Amino acid sequence: MLVTFSCPAYTNITMFGDVAIQLLKYMGHSGTVPSALMAEDVAAALERLQKEIKKQAQLMLPQDSLDKNDEEPEVTLSHRALPLIELLKAAEKEKCNVMWESNS
Repeated sequence: MLVTFSCPAYTNITMFGDVAIQLLKYMGHSGTVPSALMAEDVAAALERLQKEIKKQAQLMLPQDSLDKNDEEPEVTLSHRALPLIELLKAAEKEKCNVMWESNS
């Protein structure tokens, strides 16, 4: 499943469903797809998401080297969250609702 986030102030963001649901829960939402955040709730959701991402990043142990079988480093959740964080910042600035839906 893919989940697409949208708001009038920013381009649509599409991400894998498991990652999207985890980020929605970090925002204080139930993880229901489809759903939305009202404009007045965006700032609090953004704050909760950033706080949880920072907390999770601190819990991760640094890798000194890659496993010999790995060709590329793992993409962390904090990196995957960046586009959604930017969308939420734009929505907060423009005072607009944020919606998301499934693209199965």
